[in-house]
Amino acid sequence: MASESERVTIRIPPDKINRLQTLVKSGEFSTISDAIRAAIDRFIDQQFAPDYIRKMTIELPKGNVVDLQQLVRSGDSVSIEDAIRNAVREYVRRRVTKAIEKTDE
Repeated sequence: MASESERVTIRIPPDKINRLQTLVKSGEFSTISDAIRAAIDRFIDQQFAPDYIRKMTIELPKGNVVDLQQLVRSGDSVSIEDAIRNAVREYVRRRVTKAIEKTDE
């Protein structure tokens, strides 16, 4: 059963089309349309996340991404996103603990 969809026409600058074509050529996406759909899905997921969730986009140096991928491969995390959530959670826990200890002095 094919999913229903509507055709939408948009204008995209040539430099953006070139980047999308690079993603297709590298195998990241099958078509430019797939890449655009993925971007739209990510945008909508971010904009309409439940109130108790704040979705963010972060940029990391490639070396950090490789480290995170290694954590996933070794089983420490189920995904890169999970590894990042765990790191942020641990960082916040340490900072809060340190702040509490300072107020107790």
